[in-house]
Amino acid sequence: MLLLALTGSLATGKSTVSTILSSPPHSLPIIDADLLARKVVEPGTRAYRRIITHFSPTTPDLLLPTSPSPPSTTTKQGSNDDSNDSKTRLRPLNRAALGRRIFGSSPSRARDRRTLNSIVHPAVRYEICKAILQHYVRGAWCVVLDIPLLYDSGLDMFAPVVLMIACSPGTQLARLRARDPHLSEQEARDRVASQGAVGGK
Repeated sequence: MLLLALTGSLATGKSTVSTILSSPPHSLPIIDADLLARKVVEPGTRAYRRIITHFSPTTPDLLLPTSPSPPSTTTKQGSNDDSNDSKTRLRPLNRAALGRRIFGSSPSRARDRRTLNSIVHPAVRYEICKAILQHYVRGAWCVVLDIPLLYDSGLDMFAPVVLMIACSPGTQLARLRARDPHLSEQEARDRVASQGAVGGK
């Protein structure tokens, strides 16, 4: 089975190429590392707990606010159906707050970014291996590994063939700000810089 890695910096057009490869006549299965990175930090996971332990003492808004709960109902026995569920419900990570903490060129942000990557990347690698095995068992002849940080995370060892997607820095910045309008220009530049120059990859 051929493993084809699709990579490049953010907002360079990887999603467009991924869509093309997953659509007829190619119809190739896609393993999206970004989706897996979100999955492995869902509330209750090991990576989620480690992120909370490391970052919450210095990042007060690390977790999203608790969403309003629907009105509780009372059973015939007089007990509440929700059983105080709102008190124990885990709150998702505030990705915007975490991004402000790790993106940038200062030594402290670079250190925090390395720490976060050391928590998330092993969990993502495990999920990628599971997905590759599943597609192999199903008889896929080729699988596309959509991995933005292919070289940074050491995941290039999975793929003998790499397809690098690139565009001009100006186009990349414009695409990123159009996709994520909540980012300031400096925040967008910090995120682009954090992934390294496409030419270097």
